[in-house]
Amino acid sequence: MTQEQSRPGFVQAISRVDATALVVGSMIGSGIFIVSAATLRDVGTPGLLLLVWALSGVVTVMGALTYGELAAMFPRAGGQYLYLRESIGPLFGYLYGWTLFAVIQTGTIAAVAVAFARFTGVIVPALTPDLWVGDTLRFSLFGQSLGPYEIGISPQRLFAILSIVFLTWVNYWGVRTAATIQTVFTAVKTLALVALIVLGLTIGRSAAAIAANFGSAFWPAGGITPALLPVIGAAMVGALFSMDSWHDVGFAGSELKNPRRDLPLAMALGVTIVTVLYLLANVAYLNVLTTQEIAGAPQDRVGTAALAAMFGNAGLWVMAVAIMISTFGCNNGLILAGARVYYAMARDRLFFRRAGELHPRHHTPAFALVAQAVWASVLCLSGTYSDLLDFVIFAAVLFYMLTAIGLFVLRRRRPEAERPVRAPLYPVLPGLYVIATALICLVLLIQKPAYSGIGLAIVVLGVPMYFLWKQREATADR
Repeated sequence: MTQEQSRPGFVQAISRVDATALVVGSMIGSGIFIVSAATLRDVGTPGLLLLVWALSGVVTVMGALTYGELAAMFPRAGGQYLYLRESIGPLFGYLYGWTLFAVIQTGTIAAVAVAFARFTGVIVPALTPDLWVGDTLRFSLFGQSLGPYEIGISPQRLFAILSIVFLTWVNYWGVRTAATIQTVFTAVKTLALVALIVLGLTIGRSAAAIAANFGSAFWPAGGITPALLPVIGAAMVGALFSMDSWHDVGFAGSELKNPRRDLPLAMALGVTIVTVLYLLANVAYLNVLTTQEIAGAPQDRVGTAALAAMFGNAGLWVMAVAIMISTFGCNNGLILAGARVYYAMARDRLFFRRAGELHPRHHTPAFALVAQAVWASVLCLSGTYSDLLDFVIFAAVLFYMLTAIGLFVLRRRRPEAERPVRAPLYPVLPGLYVIATALICLVLLIQKPAYSGIGLAIVVLGVPMYFLWKQREATADR
């Protein structure tokens, strides 16, 4: 039975405000407080740092405007999985769902959970990253050294897993509670980010930092040359990862009160809000800290370094609590949304059948939630979470490009289909989005072949898995 032929008993409890909060909350995690350090080390100057964040924001906004048409056409559980299945074909829909479960969603959940535990460790020093049991793994691929990966159990990782288990339990009991938690935590962490920006632009301003960052050193001495373009493209990995998951609200399309209207609006409004906040946050960092202080922030904790510069040791605790709230709320949204894709795949008989069943009382995809939690917990123990953004982002951007191409396919194949919302400036804006995401994929393959190669290998591995599922179901029907 296909997704269209079934009528699952989801509870339509997510309002427009909740949907926008899900977009904003799924995007704002720990990245904005950490990523700028590595980005500045890659590009070298404040101007290029802001350019990387601005370009990443523009690309993401274009994606949200492009996806709006698809979300309104297919406002059901599954989101991007459905968009790809209906436009390019079932194989591509499955490859996305497979990669989402293997690394994109679960990997992001693991990385955010470990970040939550890491910043909790500022307040509870016993939550150390030191392994109780485990080993270290190193290897090289395409001339790049990968690792070291410390595989095993530590207090920090156990706490990260407990946070995943708790949030899975919350989502297991019903979407109303999960949506309420998401909205509350999104409001709190957005206000915290706004406070950081306001403080950085007012009382936290450092004359030395402003003179150093916004003077002659703002741009590279030779300007933006063609040789810098691949560097800028590769540096966008962190910013794009920090802005990822904006489309997750589409996964829960069946649970929105008015999905055809609210999905496109939530995507566009949520992404715009986060893009503006992220750009202003980086301006605030540059007002408080010199480039050397940003690039050399301990453990890349730029947000913590900024507050510490303003308020001393008290700033460390304040920022730790703010990031704990941010990452906790982020993972709630990721856990809520991801399970709906595996539910949709199971309804198409491309995943474990139990994942396609809803809890009889709570109306949630209980088995899918548990399966997601188990694999995300394994990734927490793998020690790869520090590199997950490099593995995740190539696969994620690849499917963004394919989904946008799917919009053109649907316009051609189904010209008479109902389109409650149309992508603005079609075909120019969606076309630019396809070009931008294709260029990012190309740059990542050239600049980070090992990480991108692993991401591509995970996607390709889904091809035999797809035919194995098809064969399994064909055998079961005999």
